[in-house]
Amino acid sequence: MQKQKRGYWLMKSEPSCFSFDDLKNAPGQTSPWDGVRNYQARNMLRDEIKVGDGVLFYHSSIPFPAIAGLARVVREGYPDHTAWDPKSEHFDAKSSLENPLWFMVDVQYAADLNPPVTRDDLKAHPVLSKMGVLKRGNRLSVMPVTEAEWRMILSLRKMKDPFAD
Repeated sequence: MQKQKRGYWLMKSEPSCFSFDDLKNAPGQTSPWDGVRNYQARNMLRDEIKVGDGVLFYHSSIPFPAIAGLARVVREGYPDHTAWDPKSEHFDAKSSLENPLWFMVDVQYAADLNPPVTRDDLKAHPVLSKMGVLKRGNRLSVMPVTEAEWRMILSLRKMKDPFAD
């Protein structure tokens, strides 16, 4: 059986909602990536993101948005139960246990990027300046990253790939 190629993703979160430190301090340094309510991002969570994939954890909606660190996918897409909880800010009355509309994955802390790689760092670099997170109007909280972009982010911080075989 041929080994599946690792995927790479950028996941955005507002630190006031869920920060990289929150992930680092979670039990087992692991947390569900829940609350995604965009169909395109949902499809990636449900169909494309696999265990072992690398994640760039991006802090958005702050004065200096940046990739704060690295995480790894430890559980593939499964129904996002926060959609069924009327008390949750992510509640969606159209989603149900029998017909889930929204999905999540579990991610685990891997490493800090020190210092974080800022949006300005990305814009200034020829390999990184075309990343989806920089595209005007892109509001997706989950988006693919190329292997070249992943490697360049690590190179900027003189890091080895924590997931290299």
